[in-house]
Amino acid sequence: MIDDVGFGASSAFGGPCETPTAERLGKNGLKYNRFHTTALCSPTRQAFLTGRNHHSVGFGSITELATSAPGYNAIRPNSAATIAETLQLNGYSTAHFGKCHEVPPWEANPIGPFERWPTGGGFEKFYGFVGGDTHQYAPALYDGVTPVDPPDDPNYHLTEDMASQAISWIRTQKTLAPDKPFFVYFAPGATHAPHHVPKEWSDKYKGKFDKGWDKTREEILKRQKELGVVPPEAVLTKRHEEIPAWDDMSEDEKIICARTMEVYAGFLEHTDAQVGKLLDALQDLDILENTFFIYIIGDNGASAEGTINGTFNEMIPLNAFNELETVEFMKERLDQFGGPNSYNHYAVGWAHAMDTPYQWTKQVASHWGGTRVGMVIHWPKGIKSKGEIRKQFHHIIDIAPTILEAAGLPQPLKVNGVQQKPIEGVSMNYSF
Repeated sequence: MIDDVGFGASSAFGGPCETPTAERLGKNGLKYNRFHTTALCSPTRQAFLTGRNHHSVGFGSITELATSAPGYNAIRPNSAATIAETLQLNGYSTAHFGKCHEVPPWEANPIGPFERWPTGGGFEKFYGFVGGDTHQYAPALYDGVTPVDPPDDPNYHLTEDMASQAISWIRTQKTLAPDKPFFVYFAPGATHAPHHVPKEWSDKYKGKFDKGWDKTREEILKRQKELGVVPPEAVLTKRHEEIPAWDDMSEDEKIICARTMEVYAGFLEHTDAQVGKLLDALQDLDILENTFFIYIIGDNGASAEGTINGTFNEMIPLNAFNELETVEFMKERLDQFGGPNSYNHYAVGWAHAMDTPYQWTKQVASHWGGTRVGMVIHWPKGIKSKGEIRKQFHHIIDIAPTILEAAGLPQPLKVNGVQQKPIEGVSMNYSF
């Protein structure tokens, strides 16, 4: 599951960001064009892990905003076991690589308690970070519940590390327990801000966004119709007054905003390439054909948290010091966007464009821009159809029961002696 990717970003769904892995999976699998998440990180992730609606498991918002109110306490009840726990108790090896944004903030530290960390929720292996985001070049990493330093390597990048760790774990698992099935949850921090990516990836998009977000939206919709991921009669939603028109931006603002989008596009393509490494490893192990692979291209819509002009450091607007980032300040640092000295994020206009053809963005649950994302399912041995689009209306809570049905396992009545709340999602397997 990729982070903060709108429906209209990935090339697999008509977007301007090249995602050849998603396209490869879609050509040999199924693309779902009416798949939904919540509009925020933590609620989506807990809903996926449990198969229950986010309020049912205490995640009405992100963990950092937890309160004592029912549905908002960031505490998953024992009566809602995770899909990892269910699979582990049924003989699966389980591992989680990347972002964990489900630990209550008062427990997100090196001394715990750790019951609500991944290793306390069914994952035998966890390698990643706890919280909403982290620096891609210098991440706050944990191996299990132990803090670890990233390698002292000038070419280090977290998403690449995640892929290497996942591949190494899978190879070890298939070597030592070849008859045992495995479950891997691969959730990189990408493409959540900071948009960190090696310069050669962002430079591939030089000049491609100089046309601006209004024109880009029109081009995306045209490609979406050609791909059939939106109906031919679909109409582009209007840009809201709160989002400026590209033509109303100054020339300097246009230069800055175009560069922020080049960096983001490179970041998404780079992330998709790491997913591609996972696929190649599965193919090399000769298990890809019978691996049930779900690629959720976004845990919510594209993020509008980068202000009108974009930001060199997303912590500046989050702390209400927007006046510090003048146009001059941003232009002086243009070459540093995407690098280790930045903590950058693109402008609101690009977030809206990456959610084409829908209205609004991440955090806005009232419109599809915040909640509808692209999703691909690939399972050659289990699904005869290839390269087709599925238009059934589905939600993130449907993933867990889908996995259980594919694995031939019943939904649990009790887990570790605790009576379970019914799973609220429905299996998608009928749509295969």
